[in-house]
Amino acid sequence: MLIDPEKCVACANCVPVCPMGAIYVDPEIQRATINQDECVECGTCFRGMSQEQLNPTLVRTVRKVARFFRFRFEPEPDVCPTSAFVMNELEMPRLVRQVFSDPVVEHKSTGIKGRGTEEVKTNDVNPRVGVGEVGYTIEFGRPGVGVRFRDIQAMTSALAGLGVQFEEKNPISHLMTDKSNGDLREGILDEKILSGIVEIKTSLDQVESVLTAVEDVNRQIDTVTAVGISTRCDADGEEERLSEVLEELGYDAERAKTNLGLGRLTNTEAA
Repeated sequence: MLIDPEKCVACANCVPVCPMGAIYVDPEIQRATINQDECVECGTCFRGMSQEQLNPTLVRTVRKVARFFRFRFEPEPDVCPTSAFVMNELEMPRLVRQVFSDPVVEHKSTGIKGRGTEEVKTNDVNPRVGVGEVGYTIEFGRPGVGVRFRDIQAMTSALAGLGVQFEEKNPISHLMTDKSNGDLREGILDEKILSGIVEIKTSLDQVESVLTAVEDVNRQIDTVTAVGISTRCDADGEEERLSEVLEELGYDAERAKTNLGLGRLTNTEAA
């Protein structure tokens, strides 16, 4: 994302809109500026504000006169009065920021928008986690924090060392050059995104080692993580084995989501 300095009037309305805090008003040039290293190309500033077409010279003049007479002339807080934002054409590796951070951009690898993964929310129609298996979603980043792919790779490398199975339809899996060691493409490692999700599955006896590895890596990386864990219920809709393991490890096992199995099965081989 870019800000046209010829149009910007430094009203600062865009500063609180950015979820990454990447926009600031540079006092030396009196223009809003984007920290390109922190910008994740989510498009929030472009879509989240009304774009008006006021003449920049007129707006600056009126604001100067207003300051001279000690009164304020400011646009509405949700308005960019001069449409100063420009959504520029992106190329790799920077394009990966937009693909993972902009909720209206579709992942070509998955056909899904946003972070590009259905996770286990569709497990009843396209079973990713089978009977006796345990699925994990490891989410990285949040608004205001974000995550660089280098930190995601630190996690995927540790998990690969445990012999986990990475979900093939996950967009981060598509960025791996070698799933046996969890390496991602070298050119994207310093790119920053709003958030991303790694999906894996293992057998039940690997739960402790996976959660231990996640905790260890989480202490070393510069972001926040959240872990979801799931398994298949029995014919009565009950599940005891995974719950027992989690409770033994000191976790409170609570059901966050339950697929009722009412969807049309699309992957009969995985059922």
